[in-house]
Amino acid sequence: MKFREQEIPVLPTLAAMPFLDWLELAALSCLAEATAYRVLRRLKAQGLVRFLRHASPLTAATRRWHLTSPGLERLAEVEGRSVEYLLRTRPVSAHWQRLLLARLDAVAVIHRLASAIASVEEPFRFRWYRAHSLDAAMTLDGGRTVGVIRQGAFADRTAFADRVNWLVGSRQDLPRGLLALFPDEMRLRQARRLLARYPSPVYLALERDVAHAVADDAVWRTPSAPGLLSLEEALANLRPGGGLPVEQPLARAALPETVSIDETGENVPNHLLPVLLKPADKRLLDCLADWPWATVADLCAFLDLSNSRVWRIAARLEDLGLVARGVLGGKRRLALGERGLTLLARRDRASVSTALRRWSVQDDDGELASHWRDVPGARSRPLARAVEHTDGVHRFLGALLRQAKETRGCQVLQVSPPHHSTRYFRHRGNLRSVHPDAFGVVRAGDKTLPFFLEWERRAVHPSTMAARLAPYLRYYSSNKPRDDHGHWPLVLVVFDDFLAEGNFLGVARREMERAGVDVPLWISHTGLLVKVGPLGKAWRNPPQVEYGCAFE
Repeated sequence: MKFREQEIPVLPTLAAMPFLDWLELAALSCLAEATAYRVLRRLKAQGLVRFLRHASPLTAATRRWHLTSPGLERLAEVEGRSVEYLLRTRPVSAHWQRLLLARLDAVAVIHRLASAIASVEEPFRFRWYRAHSLDAAMTLDGGRTVGVIRQGAFADRTAFADRVNWLVGSRQDLPRGLLALFPDEMRLRQARRLLARYPSPVYLALERDVAHAVADDAVWRTPSAPGLLSLEEALANLRPGGGLPVEQPLARAALPETVSIDETGENVPNHLLPVLLKPADKRLLDCLADWPWATVADLCAFLDLSNSRVWRIAARLEDLGLVARGVLGGKRRLALGERGLTLLARRDRASVSTALRRWSVQDDDGELASHWRDVPGARSRPLARAVEHTDGVHRFLGALLRQAKETRGCQVLQVSPPHHSTRYFRHRGNLRSVHPDAFGVVRAGDKTLPFFLEWERRAVHPSTMAARLAPYLRYYSSNKPRDDHGHWPLVLVVFDDFLAEGNFLGVARREMERAGVDVPLWISHTGLLVKVGPLGKAWRNPPQVEYGCAFE
């Protein structure tokens, strides 16, 4: 039958890659887009496939299709296999369904990558991984193999390094090439040296670029070369060989469940939250993961949303148990609840227990802790203890984002929280680090200006000021800052009052002359920043007495 001939490529493709949208399915099953759409409608009418509506900050709203239990039976009939065999060899069991749904935002981006590969390659074999260091892998035409590894926004550097180290030291057959996805430019640059140890070619790209790029868009780069490559060029450089790692099959393989979501969102299981939540919901969760203890005013600046919109989103997420709201330091604040932390950890393949141990903010009654001593998270507790300092950092970055929006030719490309801003480096044989309060990147005209932010409240004596500057003198004594960022980052130091700012200016001048190191240091105080803003003439550096613009 004509319909059966069209059906044959669709069912196995959905079995290998559940939750494709119809355009991705058309590319991967070598069908015309209109044909793929008609086949899906006819299969749905027979109860063989169903769809879920999904959207994320990186992928537009779409229908994502998956096989039902009758669909698996039809595929088993077509292939002459048993349903039990399909459940053990394809990612279609109930366990796999829950796993892929929990990672659906990441799955959607990798599906876009696979469909871009399909536009320039012959049909290929695709494999998802449950617990392997790789997220996915493919065998292309001619025996070429390529793996995909993704560092999510919530995953920390150590966890990702462990995955790469396991790959490098593995005795299993590894893919001939590796495609690595990153949430921002900084973490991509941090991973270059780590991934350079992989024994085969590695290509790196930003996840947001991969989500929107086609095969001939130059968005990929190698760990060492400065130029950009297209996906087509990267795949053409791969030599035949390599292999796809094999995971142990599931001990139990149950039929997939019927997925349904109540419109009210009540009693929705954790693995279906990526389907239920809207892109704005997910953006707010990611923002709170970076900036816990934020006020609604802070979130309005970070997300570029109105006050009423943020309140509505926060209330919805609070009802779902994803966000905790309470009063700390005399202000109403928001932070991720335990369910929100679990959601992001599972999405980005991070440890749930580690995330809760570090970032939990709820007391024994499940409420947002009202005193810093009651905060259980090892990393969220210091932020709560120094909540005035935390507020200062949030206010500065919020003011920077608002002023950049109003300034022609100026754009804030990135702001990163303290736990993603630490830089490690070698100095005289010892491992050293700088721990700024934030990191950001501003584009002013045709210039890209990265910066570290130090919101200083304790360094008020010459000795403590010198100690605060010492890590930056070590860091800038080498070419490491340029290697890390591609530019020479500014160091912005903000004090509470004019007197402390003036004292630090003199201390910095003496310490830089003594060490013979030139740090691109700019110093200001809160009173002036409130008047003219971070982009205004609010900064002085050691050689300069008059106030000027740091971001010229």
